[in-house]
Amino acid sequence: MGKVSIALRGWRFDEDDVFTDDGELRPIDEMDEEIRERIVRLTAVAGQPCDACWLTYGDANIEQCNVARIVYGEPLHEVVLCADHEPDFLYWFRETGGEDLTDRPSAFEDGFYEWFDDGSRAPDGYGGMEYVTTEPDEVPNPQPDVDVPTLEEELAEMDDEELDALGVDLSDLDV
Repeated sequence: MGKVSIALRGWRFDEDDVFTDDGELRPIDEMDEEIRERIVRLTAVAGQPCDACWLTYGDANIEQCNVARIVYGEPLHEVVLCADHEPDFLYWFRETGGEDLTDRPSAFEDGFYEWFDDGSRAPDGYGGMEYVTTEPDEVPNPQPDVDVPTLEEELAEMDDEELDALGVDLSDLDV
């Protein structure tokens, strides 16, 4: 099996780590801790506004923000972006020292925000990432007639002890 992105491009997972042989999402407690943390975090950031758009328009004009489609960084210190602002992030990361902050997650996130908020942008024509979908028919698809609980439902059914054992920060989810 190959690598897949779930909900947002950027974080990639081995299919075997997140899907069962039947193509269903594995139960959260069967996932490796790092994978579980990213999957849980995706439920919080998927559908959120692009961070760069939000820095541009603010809460007062949030309706002008594009929905984020890409995620970079580490859980709880990630940068979520729309396709329009991905080149800005990539320029910051590749050309202005952002890559040097990868081992300091909060500095990584804050570093991009400060750079962008100061008016810095990628030069016109700076290329983004080229995403290629290979063998999309090979990615498992959940069966439509099978009632599979959502991740949120699965987390809501767990008691505090089970949630603590998962070792995942769920503070910004309604669990």
